[in-house]
Amino acid sequence: MAVRNLRQTVTIPGSPHDVFEALADPEQHAQFSGASASMDRVPGGRFEHYDGSLSGYVLELVPDKRIVLAWRSSGWPEGHFSICQFRFRKVKGGTRLEFEQFGIPSSDYKDISDGWRQYYWAPLKQFLGE
Repeated sequence: MAVRNLRQTVTIPGSPHDVFEALADPEQHAQFSGASASMDRVPGGRFEHYDGSLSGYVLELVPDKRIVLAWRSSGWPEGHFSICQFRFRKVKGGTRLEFEQFGIPSSDYKDISDGWRQYYWAPLKQFLGE
C-alpha cells in the first residue's frame, strides 16, 4: 500500500497546557468534537475518538509539550496504523501546534488532511476561545 506523510501547523488560542489537555482529556475532547472520546493516558494505553471511528494507542505523552499516537481510521486495512505527533509551543496569540502524521494510505490523504482542519483545528480554536 502506498502511503504519504502530512505536516500541518496551526496557532490555537490558549496555553500549551490548555491545548494539550483539550486533546488528551477525553471529556474536553468530547466537548470540542461533539463525539465520544476515551484515552488511557499512559504509554501503551488505548484511545478512541469520534465515536470509535478513530482509534489506536498512546506512544508518548509529555504534558504540555508532545503527544505521539499510533492512530488508525476504522476504514483502513486491519492492522495498519499511522504515527501522529502533536507538538506544542507557546507563541504570541496562543500555542503553535505542529502536527505530523506518517503512514497515511495515499487514497485517504486528502480526506485526512481536510479532516484535521475541519474536525480538529477549527473546533479546537472555537473551544479554546478564538
